[in-house]
Amino acid sequence: MAKRTNIVVNDLLMRKARKLTGLKTQREIVERALELLVRSEERKGILKFYGSGIWSGDLKASRRNRV
Repeated sequence: MAKRTNIVVNDLLMRKARKLTGLKTQREIVERALELLVRSEERKGILKFYGSGIWSGDLKASRRNRV
């Protein structure tokens, strides 16, 4: 589902993003930026569990048992 909206975007940032990514449209650039932001924030949520003891076991043994 797409939602139409109007935003004010820094022209310099938009030009840099277009040059770095090769994306053609502002819509593509904004969508890519939102996807990356969401992925980054989701990873931060996962990192909260690091060292929490939520999982216990032998990781090396678990990896050896994979086929």
